[in-house]
Amino acid sequence: MGTREVGIEMTPVDYGRSFLIGKGLVNEVRFWIESRTRIVDERSGTSEAFYQTASCKSENTFHRKDLFKQDNYDFLPIFSAKYGLILRRPVCLNDRYRETRPYEVMFGGYDLHLVEGASVRELPSNESIREATYRFAPLVSQTEIRNDDTELSALIECPVKTMNTRREDDRYQVDTGPIAFPDLSKRPERLVDCLSLAFVAFNTPHFADFVIEAPTAVDPANPDLKVHHYSKIVSLPSRNRLFAVE
Repeated sequence: MGTREVGIEMTPVDYGRSFLIGKGLVNEVRFWIESRTRIVDERSGTSEAFYQTASCKSENTFHRKDLFKQDNYDFLPIFSAKYGLILRRPVCLNDRYRETRPYEVMFGGYDLHLVEGASVRELPSNESIREATYRFAPLVSQTEIRNDDTELSALIECPVKTMNTRREDDRYQVDTGPIAFPDLSKRPERLVDCLSLAFVAFNTPHFADFVIEAPTAVDPANPDLKVHHYSKIVSLPSRNRLFAVE
């Protein structure tokens, strides 16, 4: 796993104003875009962008009453121009956790509304990161990772929801998510199959830690009792950048 001096470039978007809306006749549902991940196949020279949207709850849409389903679960879609991924997280593990659909049947296809910030400024130093934090500028992070063996690379972008800072020794630390984390260690037939939900943390430009959602035992006395939880931690070399997007 490694990074390059010059890698994937994306202009950060204004996440407060970026959405995705389905074209289905039954429900033209609008989702807030919570992160985007672009995966690049360096062998073929192709790339695919994935848009991870905000989680909601399972619902009886447009019913007159009882709007939430009784056995409720988190519902989170990830979209691309090829395949979409729907993640359903009930209390316990469930065979329906992952559902992959072709683009055209993901809510009847979708229209993408990405808005770039009127002013995008890269924050090149800890001091500039802290200054933007203290003046309440919207912050966006970009984390690039690469696998030398598979020749796959990815750029993960998201709004920074939690930023830790310390004035005394000029430190910062991003802790934010969820994001669509790509496992680049294998070359799947469909890139959507390498995605998992994760949170990212970093405090330097050259590495990032990820805590990934995975089946997790909740009772040592009963190892078969598992839930989906953010429990799998990996640390990867990366190229981390922060931007003030206003």
